[in-house]
Amino acid sequence: MKQVSLAVLTLALGGAPAAAMAQATSVPPAKSTGGTVAEVVVTARRLDAARAQIQPQVGASVYTITSQAISAMPGGDNTSMNQVVLQSPGVAQDSYGQVHIRGEHNGLQYRLNGIILPEGLSVFSQALNPRLADKVELITGALPAEYGLRTAGIVDITTQSGASANGGSMSIYGGSHDEIEPSVEFKGGSGAFSYFASLSYLHDALGIESPDASSTPLHDRTDQYQGFAYLEDILDPDDRVSLILGASNQRFQIPNQTGLTPSLMFGPNGDEPLTVNGQTTYPSADLNESQKEITYYGVVSLLHTAGPFTGQLSVFSRYSTLQFVPDPLGDLLFNGISQAARKSDTAGGVQAESSYKLGDTHTLRAGLIGEVDRSIGDTVSQVIALDPAGSQVSDQPVTIVDDGAKTAVTLSAYLQDEWKLRDNLTLNYGLRFDQFDGYRRENQLSPRVNAVWLPFAGTTVHAGYARYFSPPPFELIGQKTLDKFANTTAAAPPNSLDVTPFAERANYFDVGVSQTLLGHAFTIGVDTYYKQDKNLVDEGQFGAPIILTPFNYAKGRQYGAEFTASYAHGPFSAYANFAAQSAKGEDIISSQFNFSAADLAYIANHFIDLDHSASYTASAGLSYLWRGTRVGADMLYGSGLRANLELPAGSAYPDIPNGETLPGYVQVNLSLSHKFENAPGGPLTLRFDVINVADRIIELRNGTGVGVFAPQYGPRRGFFGGITKDF
Repeated sequence: MKQVSLAVLTLALGGAPAAAMAQATSVPPAKSTGGTVAEVVVTARRLDAARAQIQPQVGASVYTITSQAISAMPGGDNTSMNQVVLQSPGVAQDSYGQVHIRGEHNGLQYRLNGIILPEGLSVFSQALNPRLADKVELITGALPAEYGLRTAGIVDITTQSGASANGGSMSIYGGSHDEIEPSVEFKGGSGAFSYFASLSYLHDALGIESPDASSTPLHDRTDQYQGFAYLEDILDPDDRVSLILGASNQRFQIPNQTGLTPSLMFGPNGDEPLTVNGQTTYPSADLNESQKEITYYGVVSLLHTAGPFTGQLSVFSRYSTLQFVPDPLGDLLFNGISQAARKSDTAGGVQAESSYKLGDTHTLRAGLIGEVDRSIGDTVSQVIALDPAGSQVSDQPVTIVDDGAKTAVTLSAYLQDEWKLRDNLTLNYGLRFDQFDGYRRENQLSPRVNAVWLPFAGTTVHAGYARYFSPPPFELIGQKTLDKFANTTAAAPPNSLDVTPFAERANYFDVGVSQTLLGHAFTIGVDTYYKQDKNLVDEGQFGAPIILTPFNYAKGRQYGAEFTASYAHGPFSAYANFAAQSAKGEDIISSQFNFSAADLAYIANHFIDLDHSASYTASAGLSYLWRGTRVGADMLYGSGLRANLELPAGSAYPDIPNGETLPGYVQVNLSLSHKFENAPGGPLTLRFDVINVADRIIELRNGTGVGVFAPQYGPRRGFFGGITKDF
């Protein structure tokens, strides 16, 4: 049996894959929606190839992970989407399930079949599940003009469909940390109509990273429900309509540390402990905080192709809510404020894109994208009033309500030309215009240019430049009314500066080369990049509600190199990635009230490492299939994120923000599975996985650093098993 490579790095040249085109033209297209199954499958593949012509990723670095590769990973499709993306080069692991690509804090744009999925409100939750993916592509580098706004990486998920098969599967998976995860998938069709759907539920006692490195953190349960559906109807050989529907409802307890006691002091001399309802102490193990994150999304698309023209019109929408429920007494004693926060965001828009082939040397592509975003924030805070001397007026909490709402409009347009200068040399150049009207009104015209050269057989060289424009995440910007909290225990901010975040503007350069060897079984590559930022956007958590807040550095610079290798032959496949990077920022110029005067003063004239940057990252994996038995392993390495470096007493500054590197780590995971092809009623697969085989303690955060609120640790060793029945 041929084993599909776990991961493949390609430097996109544009156009549909040759194999797909050859297959699409080998059988006449269906003449009506009542054609044979073979005719419908061929038509679907031809339309898929036409859709790929609209967004060919010319000159970008594209790292592809197939559904077969996901199944071969420890955990298989029971793992989370961020764990899949972590197997790509240049990706750093962080707490709360976050990943950072090439030193960017966020900057990720998710797409389904090339259609933008609007940003939503989520911190812990993963709204997209690997079960829905036929393949996952991470697109990075100097991106062509069809990609904008979020440019650190494009995660484009090609969804599964039922065009070529009827059936499905039922699965149950679980093990350590009280994990249990049942799921079911259906796929199939009738005539030109096909569908794919999946449902899953997860219960786990390790919902969020442990705050104290324990294997079973205190108060860390999660319950997660997810559903997805893809419906497709081929109207005729040149037209297809599709519908995507998805839902995610996830609830998390906030884990507790033991042995902590309240330490807030007030009064003229700072020696009066905070008292609430007659209490001055509260065991940290008894804290009861929780967060709920809900997402619904939908996409309707119409694809048309005829001769040299292909166009697609899509309407997309997403609704998400995030609700933090505090411990009323405990939060007030530990933090001086108990704040119930609820944010909701409703986004919808239109994406119209097309390509037109002008002879053999030019292909024009153009697009118009518009989105409207409505964000609503409601907070109810309990605080204790203070007199002018700083002493408590009373031990009874007072309530402060601080609500707000805002609407943003984003408009984007691009035009580009793929020019084939020679058989082995392609130039893609274009312009993109973006306008964002939210808390600020900003716009930019951005040139893009990429060259791809094939000097020798199997060798691909690419170089590109892109001008980027990236507004801060609109749904995360909060307009806290600072004067409402004056003279209270809500810790009046160290300063009153509250400049609204700016859009980031950047110049991005990328150069790379890849080489295939051994009859295309072995591929190696290297990619280098340099980014120069103005108003670099970063994010941090600055209070107990687990909601991130964006802010800007006036200047930033990011650069690095990525090395990749993959091999696939017969039943064996393997891959390895290594990346070195640097990401720094200087001078915080927005949302300053979140920072101490000392930090602002130091960062004003010092470039500091970004808190989420890791100097070195690596990933690797292998898989071997023998008579239905698959043995697999993968590995993650990180040199450690950043923490504050304390300075000796008497120094000009108390510490250097993000001046220290946390310990590096290696996490190895193993997997063993066997598929019984001739089981009664259809194939049956058993699997067994070990996560963090060596039980390494992985310190992701130590509670210090710019915008870092609490310590977090990666998962300890866990044993998991599952059974899947196909039908």
